[in-house]
Amino acid sequence: MPAALKTLIALCLRNWPLVAALSSAMMLAIAHAFETFGGLAPCTLCLRAREVYWVALAVGIAGAVGERALRDDRIRRLASLLLAAVFLVGVGVAVYHAGAEWKFWPGPKACATGAIPQLTSLDAVLKGGQVKAPACDEAAWVFLGLSMAGWNALISLKLLVYSVLAARLRRD
Repeated sequence: MPAALKTLIALCLRNWPLVAALSSAMMLAIAHAFETFGGLAPCTLCLRAREVYWVALAVGIAGAVGERALRDDRIRRLASLLLAAVFLVGVGVAVYHAGAEWKFWPGPKACATGAIPQLTSLDAVLKGGQVKAPACDEAAWVFLGLSMAGWNALISLKLLVYSVLAARLRRD
């Protein structure tokens, strides 16, 4: 592994709560962009996945601020453990969602009725039309053979691994 990459990874791990918060904010921004600019309305499980990133964002910010304010490395380690737990939940949600898309198991019943119609669809509803809620078991977007849920599972797993590594890192 090149020395520059080792240095970058070490820097990320030493500042993991902040890096995790920024990663979570980026994932939320990407999801919002797919919704706003791509017209992909989120299903129930997509919204659940976003909740995970909102929690990780809050834990990451609290951990980064706490570590710097108290100048105590144990805060970073505790925040990293909490982030590991949050991202473990994220992996679970994403794998469940991807499995529902691949028809390995059924998605939640809320996927059929839980979504809120888009404002662009309300005109159709007022004229007597039907609005189909986004389904959790249909991939709306696929890249390199993986849906958004599949990519989310991989990204959440990566964030989980980094969280565990950061929790184990001791400052010398």
